[in-house]
Amino acid sequence: MNNTNTQQVKIAVSDPSAIGLFGLAIVTLVASSQKLGWTEGTSFILPWAIFLGGIAQLFACVQDAKHNNTFGSTAFGAFGLFWLGVGMSWLIQSGAFGSALADNMDPKQLGFAFVGYLIFSIFMTVGATETHKVLFIIFVLIDFLFIGLSLTSFGIMPEFSHKVAGVSEFLISMFSFYGSAAAVLNPHFGKVFLPIGKPFGWFKS
Repeated sequence: MNNTNTQQVKIAVSDPSAIGLFGLAIVTLVASSQKLGWTEGTSFILPWAIFLGGIAQLFACVQDAKHNNTFGSTAFGAFGLFWLGVGMSWLIQSGAFGSALADNMDPKQLGFAFVGYLIFSIFMTVGATETHKVLFIIFVLIDFLFIGLSLTSFGIMPEFSHKVAGVSEFLISMFSFYGSAAAVLNPHFGKVFLPIGKPFGWFKS
C-alpha cells in the first residue's frame, strides 16, 4: 500500500447558467413573437423549443448538478422539460401524431400543467432571492407568464391574459440575454463587467 499523501486536484468547470440562460432567451424571444402578433403559427418555434428551450437547458441542468447546485439544476431541468412538453403539445395539436390525438385534446389539461408550473415557479422565485437580482427578476416574470398562460388555457380574459403572457415572455428573453452575457463576460474579463445585483439576504445571512 502506498502511504504517500496524494493531493486532490480540483478541475475548474464553467458556469452552465451562461448556455442555460441563452437557451431560455432564444426560445422565449421566438415564442413571444407569436404571442405578441409579430409572427404567426408555431412551426418555426418548435426547433427552438426543442434544441434551445429543451436540450440547452437540460445540458445546463446536468452541469449544475455536477456543481452540486440543486437550485440551478432543478430550475434548468424543469424548464428544459417544460419546453419539450410544450413542443410535443404543439405537435399533437398540429396533427403530427394523427387526427385522433388532435381531435381529442382539451386545452384545459394544458392549463393544469401551467398552474403546476406556476406553483413551481413561485417557490423557485423565493429561492431566487438568494441568487442574484437578475435571476430574481426573471423568475418574477416567469410567474406572470404562467399566470397569463393558465388564464388563457381556461378561457379567462383570454385576450388580456394572452397579452400578459406575451409581454412577460418577451421581458424574460431580454433579462435572460443579459444574465447569459454577464455569466460569460464577468469571468472572462475577471471583473464585474455586467452587474447582476447581490442576493437580497432575506433568508440567508
